[in-house]
Amino acid sequence: MNRRRWNVAIVGPGKVGLVFGKTLKKGGDTIAAVIARTEASAKRGAAFLGCRTCGTNLERIPETTNVVLLTVPHIAVEQVARGLALLPHLSFRSMSFCHASGMLTAEALAPLSERGATVVSFHPLQTFPRDFTPEQILPSLPGIWYGIDGTLRGIRFAKALAARLSGKTVVIPPELREFYHAACVVASNHLTALLGVIDEMHHALGMKRVPFHALFGPIIDTTLRNVLATSPTQALSGPVARGGTETIGKHLESIRQHRPELLPYYAAMTMATVRLALTKGSIDERRAAEFRGLVEAYLSPHSSSD
Repeated sequence: MNRRRWNVAIVGPGKVGLVFGKTLKKGGDTIAAVIARTEASAKRGAAFLGCRTCGTNLERIPETTNVVLLTVPHIAVEQVARGLALLPHLSFRSMSFCHASGMLTAEALAPLSERGATVVSFHPLQTFPRDFTPEQILPSLPGIWYGIDGTLRGIRFAKALAARLSGKTVVIPPELREFYHAACVVASNHLTALLGVIDEMHHALGMKRVPFHALFGPIIDTTLRNVLATSPTQALSGPVARGGTETIGKHLESIRQHRPELLPYYAAMTMATVRLALTKGSIDERRAAEFRGLVEAYLSPHSSSD
């Protein structure tokens, strides 16, 4: 199906901007300009995207541009939006602007909306690690969701942009935007931290002969598969789901002896597991109270292994 070609300017050629830009170009759109904070960054981004126009000045954005992606850090979005709104050569009423911040709503682009432009927040529910190259990240883009909000016109643009990126959209109520972003952090950063805790415990076990990913990889993969195939509640197994307070008590004591810095983490996650087990119905309130008392005893400042 034929589609109208977009002339796209990338403001902020970090991982997100470069991955978006490369995907749009592969789909037939034109990268009209790459604008960055430094000349070196602008030139690198332009080279990666095969774009001739680049620099540090927003005025370098061509007047033929009809889509601008603000893929800058969220603390810079509003400042960049104000700068863009001052440009005299752009035809704002025929342009669409989006930012990729998970924290900010479309309101961050208000100066552009006031000029008549279509604006939307467009946050990818995906991780873009700094230590990974854009080429390494590109395969993880198709099929993801984008958290969006804006006017009806903005939502239509966001859906069109997501389609060009082979993605899907979900509208996030503006009042829940920060809560939504917290959920994204739990899904990515906290999951990474959890795996870091497992890695710490692996080192404490002294199993250098067997790599972390080889030892724990299969149980991690199967657990994730089970959760995605059913639900966290249905997939829950283990000592808490069985009401094993004695087992958890021994875990807490062993962790206090061998890795006491991990005790708050294990205690907090035990209580999260207790809530899930209650939802599952595998334990009752009486057993949940026993778990709570056990965990609180280990977290008490007066608790000691002596």
